[in-house]
Amino acid sequence: MKLLIIEDDKNLSESIVETTMEMFEADKAFDGEEGLYLAEQGIFDVIILDIMLPHMNGYEVLESLRKKGITTPVIMLTAKDGIDDKIQGFKVGADDYLVKPFHREELLLRLEAIIRRAGGNVKEHVMTFKDLKLHLKNKTAELNGEAVKLNGKQFDLLEYFITNKNTILTKEQIFDRIWGFESETSTTVVEVYASNVRKNLKKHGYDKYIKTFRGLGYMLTDNGDGDV
Repeated sequence: MKLLIIEDDKNLSESIVETTMEMFEADKAFDGEEGLYLAEQGIFDVIILDIMLPHMNGYEVLESLRKKGITTPVIMLTAKDGIDDKIQGFKVGADDYLVKPFHREELLLRLEAIIRRAGGNVKEHVMTFKDLKLHLKNKTAELNGEAVKLNGKQFDLLEYFITNKNTILTKEQIFDRIWGFESETSTTVVEVYASNVRKNLKKHGYDKYIKTFRGLGYMLTDNGDGDV
């Protein structure tokens, strides 16, 4: 899973990366404007957002995200424990609140709770779609007890599809999520990998669940309509 940390204290940001590295691949932003730009891509599973930031504060970042329809769960960080700060955060769309300084275990528990509410299974490191199971820890997949061959980023792509089931993912979103903003390759690689994932699922009859929206992107769908 992918985590965005918007925090201007670089030492704290790095500490969060180290604390969460078994659960998440993390990207970092050190001011509100950069954080908003990254968050708008819609490629993250959770956002950790500080309130006191340069250029834009956390409330402004979150309010802008929610107005643009970005529903990514957000945990807000604050050095204050005042009820007014919490009320303001929840009013603009925060999912949870954490007061600095906080314990490592508390952060992990808050993240696990948010992922559970979003339908993930952090404890068992297993993600499911119908009879398909992805084992996130060792990056293996199986269908009715039979192994499904998925190499490297093919696994990451299928995991992203399942996480966003019944939601259209643009090729740009997929590219930024799987290959990263600074990758030197191009978005055409998405088509290649989507095709390969389909081929590997075809023998199990699950290729029909990946729908192509030509010129736009892909969607994993419950009804198995195939391409459009």
